[in-house]
Amino acid sequence: MIKLYKIKIGEKVYEVEVEAVNEKEGSISTSVNLNNEKKMKEENDFTQNENKNSIEDGETIKAPMQGLIVDVKVKAGQRVKTGDEIVILEAMKMENPIVAPKDGTISAIKVSKGDNVNFDDILAILSE
Repeated sequence: MIKLYKIKIGEKVYEVEVEAVNEKEGSISTSVNLNNEKKMKEENDFTQNENKNSIEDGETIKAPMQGLIVDVKVKAGQRVKTGDEIVILEAMKMENPIVAPKDGTISAIKVSKGDNVNFDDILAILSE
């Protein structure tokens, strides 16, 4: 049996259909959940492909947090040692140096001064 309910949230009115089912039958799904699952799968596929490409090219240096790139300290092709500053990331009014995790050569810089980055965005690629 399907029942129709009207729910008012703020100034918007939503119509909701509810169907009675027993515990052994039926499943719950909404178009929002299906769209979110599809979006998450696409993002995971994209991330996996991006990671495969990045790993082949070298080790990726990623943003540890959301922020603004205030300075890029290295250029592509430059040799760096463990702990050398790669970029300066400003977050919550603090400058955070992002450093090389190991010795190597910067094969690519993926950001420039003034760029806004999100958590886990690739900043640079470090090759051996």
